[in-house]
Amino acid sequence: MNVVFEKLQSVEDRYLQLNEWLSDPDIANDPDKLRDYSKEQSDLEKTVQTYRNYKQTKEELEEAKTMLTDNMDDDMEEMIYDEIEELNKKKEELEEHLKVLLIPKDPNDDKNVIVEIRGAAGGDEAALFAGDLFRMYSRYAEKNRWKADVIESHETDMGGYKEIIFTVNGEGAFSKMKYENGAHRVQRVPSTESGGRIHTSTATVAVLPEAEEVEVEIHDKDLRVDTFASSGPGGQSVNTTMSAVRITHDPTGIVVSCQDEKSQIKNRDKAMKVLRARIYDKYQKEAEDEYAENRKQAVGTGDRSERIRTYNFPQSRVTDHRIGLTLQKLDQVMEGNIEEIIEQLIVEEQAELMENAEQ
Repeated sequence: MNVVFEKLQSVEDRYLQLNEWLSDPDIANDPDKLRDYSKEQSDLEKTVQTYRNYKQTKEELEEAKTMLTDNMDDDMEEMIYDEIEELNKKKEELEEHLKVLLIPKDPNDDKNVIVEIRGAAGGDEAALFAGDLFRMYSRYAEKNRWKADVIESHETDMGGYKEIIFTVNGEGAFSKMKYENGAHRVQRVPSTESGGRIHTSTATVAVLPEAEEVEVEIHDKDLRVDTFASSGPGGQSVNTTMSAVRITHDPTGIVVSCQDEKSQIKNRDKAMKVLRARIYDKYQKEAEDEYAENRKQAVGTGDRSERIRTYNFPQSRVTDHRIGLTLQKLDQVMEGNIEEIIEQLIVEEQAELMENAEQ
């Protein structure tokens, strides 16, 4: 624990330094520094408060031990031993909590997210499953008091989605939604199947942190913007005005289109939000490839082509293959109750990161 205490003391020292800087009028008049220092201070606050609580508990424990004397009556001795036992338990719990708090935080955890769901193998059934996943995530967002907003969607005649892109805005959205990145498999009897045979279909989910303008620099000269009339299922035109927008970023070749809004300006704003996130994701992944070993430490942020979860409808079973977790409550999961799965993924990730930090 000595190394841990050294880190904790340096965190507290940094926190105190930030307090001094934030009281400086020169910093207060510099928007960039004020924003960066305030964010850093906020990120450190929980760790510092827990560390101070730990130090106070340790002091109280030492004081309680010094109160034990040879001529103490039995009742007083029993009371002090009970207090020592209680303080020891609290101290151990705080130690474990502090180890978790010292795990390097994903810098994207506090960001809003952009989710892209696409029907993959399985034709119409895959598209219907993509719609089921969208509904599941929409319900999950509601339970967390987050706001889900559709940016772009391509519906099928059956009512599913070839593709649907939406934002999820709310505190800590990426910290939980990032575990949904990957291929999701469904096993069920399709509504279109008269023979009652179980089919296997897949849909892919990509979860991108929403990038702020200061993080991704996009030049107008690098963009090609096309406008066209919006279309519905089957390709029929649903809007006679040229309100839909397609933006191509020439340096990366990334193309984004948006047609959900009746206003061309709103569609352009939404398309730029997705474009910025995709460019940020591309550059971030290129940087991560240089540190492949660090990449392996994360749970749930792996290759999107890997199957991460299976939803078996006949047996009402959902299995997350990354951690070998199986729940016999598929109906609840499809209603957006995925917190139990995500919590287990977080615990597994923290355990791996702590193990690697101690090596």
